Amino acid sequence: MNNLVAIVGRPNVGKSTLFNRLTETRQAIVDDESGVTRDRHYGVSDWIGYNFTVVDTGGYVAHSEDVFEAAIREQVIISIEEASVILFMTDVTVGITDLDDDIAGLLRRANKPVFVVVNKVDNNQLLNDASVFYSFGLGEIYPISSMSGSGTGELLDDMVKKFPEPEEETESTGIPKYAIIGKPNVGKSSLINALIGKTRNIVTPIAGTTRDSIHIPYNQFGQEFILIDTAGLRRKTKVKENIEFYSVMRTIKALEESDVCMLMIDAAEGLDAQDINIFHLAAKNRKGIVILVNKWDTIEKNTHTTKVFEDEIRQKLAPFNDVPIVFTSIPDKQRVFKAIETAAQVFANRSKKIPTSKLNDVMLEVIEKVSPPSIKGKSIKIKYITQLGGVAPTFAFFCNLPQYIQEPYKRYLENKLRENFDFTGVPLTLYFRQK
Repeated sequence: MNNLVAIVGRPNVGKSTLFNRLTETRQAIVDDESGVTRDRHYGVSDWIGYNFTVVDTGGYVAHSEDVFEAAIREQVIISIEEASVILFMTDVTVGITDLDDDIAGLLRRANKPVFVVVNKVDNNQLLNDASVFYSFGLGEIYPISSMSGSGTGELLDDMVKKFPEPEEETESTGIPKYAIIGKPNVGKSSLINALIGKTRNIVTPIAGTTRDSIHIPYNQFGQEFILIDTAGLRRKTKVKENIEFYSVMRTIKALEESDVCMLMIDAAEGLDAQDINIFHLAAKNRKGIVILVNKWDTIEKNTHTTKVFEDEIRQKLAPFNDVPIVFTSIPDKQRVFKAIETAAQVFANRSKKIPTSKLNDVMLEVIEKVSPPSIKGKSIKIKYITQLGGVAPTFAFFCNLPQYIQEPYKRYLENKLRENFDFTGVPLTLYFRQK
């Protein structure tokens, strides 16, 4: 399973800069459009073969000075509960503040690996100043510059030692697991209740009433699977929880436990930046994906409404937009079972194995029609294709000059695989190897 790394600390210590450094080489979930920065909190990264999801808690702090301390405290408590590893970030140029001491106190009582990251250490004098942070009593300190990247290698080397050994991907033999994910209050619990025919979860119009990730076995109407819902009663804690932050932490965990993610969005709000973040995270984790547009009964419609809505969603999800979209209304039980049937089809697509002979018959003809463009006067020849083992469809293309295959041609081959073998709802991985 993927590991969850939370970056915590007071404002302006460089959490977002470190987050961007950890995730940028893995194409972090980012958007140049103004106004979406507050939704850009989590991305996927890896280091020496270990995969992990990074959560930048800074983005979740309300932008009002008087609530900073309460919001940060909430997020540290949630991180202690949910994350595999916590990076406690401080600023050497400011030293230790009261808020740093408060956070350190919470982390000392946590039964989680904590790394004290001292940021903005850009010269030897500042390196000496960093030693004051040993006074937290949290063990080794890691002086870094998140801006230049110095020191981050040592930090990551030690951090991944706290993860379980990476497991070889093995094919799923159990019952399919479908996670119902999405922002708070889009109707996830209502969908569960409609499917199982009883009020399994408390459902109220207040966003965030859903609390713990639960697994619900389902075996009716010829379908057998496990539903993973980020649902249950909200536990009482000493702090008023930061709902958005908690929701994201739980979503990541539910997503990683699943085979297929049913991403539910609110028809009235459309697909927003946070939904797109969740979608990309599911795709990065190579999960099957179905989009559920819920509360469709609340939308005024004409003959073109569905088509226009679908086109808008696919445009926002490009380049990977070969995903099924189901329009649901839970109170009317509209297309509830269609959603489940679609998830089952996506699971089948994700588990699909193409015989090597058929794969080569089809794809070598495709390659012959449109060959890879020559690079530096060198002709690229793809001779053989095979599907590799594992839980998600992965293909190896053997060729003479794999390093020269360009991104547009990779997309062309992926589109042709989808066209010929139906991988709707499933991210594909293509490798190019020396023959």
